[in-house]
Amino acid sequence: MAVVVGVGVIIVNPQGLVLLGKRCGQHAPYWSIPGGHVESGESFEQCAQREVAEETGLLIQHPQVIALTNNIATWQAEGKHTVSVCLLADHPGGEVENKEPEKCSQWIWCSPDDLPEPHFEASKNAIHLWLNRRFYTPSN
Repeated sequence: MAVVVGVGVIIVNPQGLVLLGKRCGQHAPYWSIPGGHVESGESFEQCAQREVAEETGLLIQHPQVIALTNNIATWQAEGKHTVSVCLLADHPGGEVENKEPEKCSQWIWCSPDDLPEPHFEASKNAIHLWLNRRFYTPSN
């Protein structure tokens, strides 16, 4: 089985809140930052901009790679191994739209210190690393 590479994007508004989606369909019932799989020939930054626009309608500028997560718990539970490149972007302004209602039932702004549960492993890890100013935490 191949390891899948994805991106997760922490979008922070001027109040310090992060954007989270309530996933439905394949990733229900988890909350998660926006993101998705990297396409062939795509940079991490291009992927972040594309995924955020596809999911929320927001056009983020200058996303920065800040962390890397190796999502072992998800692999053990689901048999799907993903490595996530985590990026950080400022809220570009404008309203968040739910562009893919079949994948996400709603988007909310939330305190990064009080994440709703259940929370997608890669998203929780990304926010934890960002809050603790860490790039990576080895798994045992």
